[in-house]
Amino acid sequence: MLLALSGVLIYLLRYLWRVMLFGASMRLGKLLRERLYQHFTSMPPSFFHRRRTGDLMAHATNDVSAVEQTAGEGVLTLVDSLTLGSLVVCTMAFTIHWKLTVIALLPLPVMAWAVSHYGRLLHERFHRAQEAFSTMNDKVQENISGVRVIKAMGLEEAETEAFRKLTHDVAEKNIAVARVDALFEPTISGIVGFSFFLTVAVGAYYVVKGEITVGELTQFSIYLGRLIWPMLAFGWLINILERGSASYDRIRSLLEVKPEITDEQATLDRIHSTEMEVHIHSFTYPGQTSSALQQVHLQVRPGQTVGVVGKTGSGKSTLLRLLLREWDVTDGVIRLGGHPLSDYRLDALRRTIGYVPQDHFLFSTTVAENIAFGKPEATREEIEAAARLANIHEDILRFDRGYETMVGERGVTLSGGQKQRISIARALLLDPPVLILDDALSAVDAETEQNILHALRRHRTDRTTWIAAHRMSAVEHADLILVLDGGKVAESGTHDELMARSGWYAMMHRRQQMETLVQKGGQANGLS
Repeated sequence: MLLALSGVLIYLLRYLWRVMLFGASMRLGKLLRERLYQHFTSMPPSFFHRRRTGDLMAHATNDVSAVEQTAGEGVLTLVDSLTLGSLVVCTMAFTIHWKLTVIALLPLPVMAWAVSHYGRLLHERFHRAQEAFSTMNDKVQENISGVRVIKAMGLEEAETEAFRKLTHDVAEKNIAVARVDALFEPTISGIVGFSFFLTVAVGAYYVVKGEITVGELTQFSIYLGRLIWPMLAFGWLINILERGSASYDRIRSLLEVKPEITDEQATLDRIHSTEMEVHIHSFTYPGQTSSALQQVHLQVRPGQTVGVVGKTGSGKSTLLRLLLREWDVTDGVIRLGGHPLSDYRLDALRRTIGYVPQDHFLFSTTVAENIAFGKPEATREEIEAAARLANIHEDILRFDRGYETMVGERGVTLSGGQKQRISIARALLLDPPVLILDDALSAVDAETEQNILHALRRHRTDRTTWIAAHRMSAVEHADLILVLDGGKVAESGTHDELMARSGWYAMMHRRQQMETLVQKGGQANGLS
């Protein structure tokens, strides 16, 4: 009855502590993933320029899983091996023969050294294996995102071969881990076998001397056999710990990266005025030697529209991203409402400024949910009003399911112009006091562009708008136009003032008008 009761009790206790232990390890994994996600979302764009997407995904999947396994199976193995091993050794020493126990345990220091050595090798090789997995993960992510480019270039075979090499490298590095992993069990089994040899040899001597009986020697050997699992478990424990340690080192190094842009010193959580002053003496990207902007000075009153034009690489996007405080200006200052941008909390700044970037990103959800991404509680009427302002409402109605149409990953089912206009509608739905359009009209035709600009002028009379563009027609209505060249302001003024100076702006405006007229003439001849 005692044996039966003990069996039931062991069953219940093992069930409970496994549920609690593995539950705790899963909560640890959840906590690490949440910390990583929060860390990713708090990092500036420069962080993602240095880090590969596939590598970041590997940290949040494979590495977290390895740490989770250490916290679950690792702790389970540690407690199990220590408890059972200690009980067996104490029983052998105190109930049979302590001298024979010491002799039987003499090989253990050798096992400890071997397991420690294997552990160091395993740590290094598992770290390299995880890095190889990150590289492979990044390759998969890039190729899936760029599959249309790969197919258009006919590079399927080349990319398949490149991926085959990566998978071969991952396999080789994991096989190197497995080679070290395979050393644990035979080493421990050999050491345990040597312990049995010492037990039988020295135990027989003690039997002859009469210090122990044959029955006690037999009992001692049975107990020694019970030590095989704790010793094997100890080797398995080192294996798990080194894998978890290597993965946690990778996670910790990622979490230790501090964001360059913080609001720790910010004191203001509300912006009362959108009047802006820009005084940039010089701005250089981190790690670069040449300045991206120099001597950019202007003042923008609330409700004004500012156009920013110039050649590719002239600094248009840099200027607009500094307004968003994606980087801090060290040689100069940008003020909003009379205060430097660094005085405002980042969430207050983000609420004030609506931004439509060059790279238009849409989520794998419906058109309506993409437009309402920044304002999930928006009504259908508000969503449709924003879509009308962005001149995309009629296009959406022609979709099979209208606003409930799934756009596919990154908006793959939509044209470039449709993605741009949905992105603009998403920003307009928020009705931000400051709206920044960074070349956000490049994929639409001239007529659509003018319709959108007319809607903006009509509905944003008391709102500030910044427009960066390559087409001069997109900014000719602006209250102030900046022409950047090599990071410097080459010209500034209204459309009429710049046209009167006959500089770069006037030349480009006339050339683009001529191209438009020639295009219209060609279309007219084609129709006739």
